[in-house]
Amino acid sequence: MTTPQPQAAHPAAPQTAPQAPPHAAPGYWPGTAPAGGPAGPVGYVSPIPVRKATLMDAVSAEWTKIRSVRSTIWTLSVMVAIIVGIGLLIAAGVDASGSKMTGSTALAGGFFSVMLGMICVLTLGVLTISSEYGTGMIRTTLTACPDRVRVLTAKAIVFFALTFAITLVSTALVAMFDVAMLEDQAEFAASGGEWLKVTVGTSLFVGLLGIISLAVGTLLRHSAGAITVMLGLVLAPLVVAMFMYTESLSSVRKALFEYSIPMLLSVFYGASGESSATSLSGWDPLWVIAIAAAVALGGAYASLLKRDA
Repeated sequence: MTTPQPQAAHPAAPQTAPQAPPHAAPGYWPGTAPAGGPAGPVGYVSPIPVRKATLMDAVSAEWTKIRSVRSTIWTLSVMVAIIVGIGLLIAAGVDASGSKMTGSTALAGGFFSVMLGMICVLTLGVLTISSEYGTGMIRTTLTACPDRVRVLTAKAIVFFALTFAITLVSTALVAMFDVAMLEDQAEFAASGGEWLKVTVGTSLFVGLLGIISLAVGTLLRHSAGAITVMLGLVLAPLVVAMFMYTESLSSVRKALFEYSIPMLLSVFYGASGESSATSLSGWDPLWVIAIAAAVALGGAYASLLKRDA
């Protein structure tokens, strides 16, 4: 007696579809069901929650970009080495010479090191955006975040915060060493207000100068050209004023000299809050540089919105 063999399925016989979990739409796996409506399915429904992008998302993206680029680490490392290293060398030299610091406090020794360290800030501020134009990365950035105002705002926030923090730590270290080594040679003792100006005030000043360099990089979109322009803005007014000898140009010479970047910065390091080189005093340089940064950043917004990437 033969055992009956199982019958093979006919090719035309309908196949049984896999059973979807009970929480899925009939005939679809979770997240694959099209959105229904009066006119039928209208598209794919993603299982990933969708929310509106915010400024903090752009800030997070810019922070990831700026900290993952080697040029940022190298430039800021050189900046710290210049401010702290040269500041300590100047303090050691003055201490070894035994000369008196007439008309100033011990904190004045950090002025020249900060002036040199600012060059790193100018360079990095330009590269923060000009490098994206050079590599074409700006197109990817604007595709991911079409809101151009949000992109530039996020870059400005991240760069200002990073520059301020690094400068604050560096100037605080130099100030502590200057007071420890040169307090006996200074004519005046450093007050709490002068400590605040040398550390926080200088850091805000350098950070705002970095915002100006970011704005110039946005306007020119060329690294070498924008860096050259920033160096000219920092050094040219003072150099030009030194060669204006005629009496008819005395008012122009005074304005260029008084509002040049080195003279503005020197106010924070002046004796007893005053500077003999300029009529500005206290926190006046911070308001001057803040207005300049606002104007430059406004031009950068207009350029970014009106020009193609």
